[in-house]
Amino acid sequence: MFKASKAVRFFFFNTAIITSIAIWLSGFNNVHWFMYTIPAFFTFAAITGICPGMIISKKIFNET
Repeated sequence: MFKASKAVRFFFFNTAIITSIAIWLSGFNNVHWFMYTIPAFFTFAAITGICPGMIISKKIFNET
């Protein structure tokens, strides 16, 4: 299983924060509900180090 390094986890955390700020600046009522999934998944990946997107990508491209 893919376990993210500290640098990747920091990237996920920063991207989640920036996306959350963008949602806040756009207005919570103006943003589609699907936009909330990006910061949620990135925050999960930053906290746990488990990134489902990287796991799926590695399986698709047969990388170890």
